[in-house]
Amino acid sequence: MTLNSNKLLFLIILISSSLVTLSATNWLGMWMGLEMNLMSFIPLISKSKSKKSSQAMMIYFLSQSIGSITLLFSVLINSLVFLYPIMINELTTILIMISIMIKVGAAPFHFWLPEMMTNLNWPECMLLMTWQKVAPLTVLSNMMPNNWFLYFSVTLSAIVGGVGGLNQTSLRKILAYSSINHLSWMMMFMSMNTCWYKYLIIYSTLIIMICILMKKKNAFFINQLISNSPSMMEKFTYTILLLSIGGLPPFLGFLPKWMVIQSMINSHMYLLMVFLMLLSLLTLFYYLRMMASYILSYSTTNKWITYKTPNKFMLSMFLLINLTLPVFMMTGFF
Repeated sequence: MTLNSNKLLFLIILISSSLVTLSATNWLGMWMGLEMNLMSFIPLISKSKSKKSSQAMMIYFLSQSIGSITLLFSVLINSLVFLYPIMINELTTILIMISIMIKVGAAPFHFWLPEMMTNLNWPECMLLMTWQKVAPLTVLSNMMPNNWFLYFSVTLSAIVGGVGGLNQTSLRKILAYSSINHLSWMMMFMSMNTCWYKYLIIYSTLIIMICILMKKKNAFFINQLISNSPSMMEKFTYTILLLSIGGLPPFLGFLPKWMVIQSMINSHMYLLMVFLMLLSLLTLFYYLRMMASYILSYSTTNKWITYKTPNKFMLSMFLLINLTLPVFMMTGFF
């Protein structure tokens, strides 16, 4: 994503539109922010004479438009929404939740996300998996969701995110399914606690680091990870980063999951908690698939492969960030 003046303008609109949604006090204000967000993200992923980019734009536009229409319809269908937000009946609540889940790519409305991710470059994937989740999830948390439909979507997202990535070779699809799995944890946290944004912040930090490394390596498929010749430092960083986002205990990625587990224990949701943890292990399995060939291969390289080595400072920063779990424990982050 080359950042010329046009792209910079749309990036500013993208950020400010999410802030409009965050600060809105009524449903129409939130809808307007989401609509601006949609219209500013499409030019960011557009590239002239690129079939993949056009396909991604169409998939994104259609899925987000359906979400926006459903949101607007569900808000306008019930005139009481504007008078007394407490009096929203269950049908309207579920319709609004469906519209947000379409926008954010939660199961069972997730089909557009992996398809679209395959057609994007790493910077755009990074935006889609991090900043684009902020506004819709804020709208969802404003509803204080705690009904059967949310738990249904959480369960389904965990299954889809865990099972969907098992048979994939595309790194972008694997990260898309991983994103759906993390979304189930975020929505679960949202139903019990107002601190769900902490999960999103840590998850976004890890995803940004992974996308930066993948862009540096110019890797889009699992078999492309073997052919480069990284230093030992880079192997360590890459391994720890993937274990961290898989949620393995000594690393930072375990902290948000720990927070959710603690909240679920306090809410006596033991069965759902065990279910989410088991499906989270599946995501860890496909991260191990990504790592195995990379760690075990000898440092050999083909002459024709162009490869930019990430600098030592960046790698050491990534390592340090992933090893900050004990610091957060001591400072009482959660």
